[in-house]
Amino acid sequence: MLIRREDSLLLVIDLQQKLAPAIHDGERVVANSVRLLEAARQLEVPAFVSEQYVRGLGPSLEAVRAAAHDARFFEKTHFSCTAEPGVLDLLRSAQKQQVILTGTETHVCVLQTAFGLLAAGFEVYLVADAASSRTPENRSAAIERLRAGGVGIVTTEMVLFEWLHAADTEQFRALLPLIK
Repeated sequence: MLIRREDSLLLVIDLQQKLAPAIHDGERVVANSVRLLEAARQLEVPAFVSEQYVRGLGPSLEAVRAAAHDARFFEKTHFSCTAEPGVLDLLRSAQKQQVILTGTETHVCVLQTAFGLLAAGFEVYLVADAASSRTPENRSAAIERLRAGGVGIVTTEMVLFEWLHAADTEQFRALLPLIK
């Protein structure tokens, strides 16, 4: 199944100041999440950003905050976004069926959120090059489990090109800097 811009939302999970430095390949995760946030803004795809226990882990990284100025932020204490009161209603209010996930940690908050979203009836796609954990082993195990559980595993460029759908548009030309 292809990702459809008109039927998807972006959910960036817990790219926060005190956690990010410990994440394996964290710079790439942040850079690709920022690319997706910027594309979502330009293409009018609703975006949401979760922040796990801000008092302990700090707010979202400044790069995420800058790229996500149109996004809806919410704080959570549950590992799964879907277990946090009101979050499923918030996501459903966007009236989109597909959820594109990025963030950390893949084997904890991202995995639990993905399975919660599947149980709630969403199509879920994990952007593998925009998600990680503190160790590569935990990341790999999570991706295997998510794939086996019905989550689509995609890359940043897959999402961008599927959102764009065609090369002969103003949107494609506008997003070229995010692709190159």
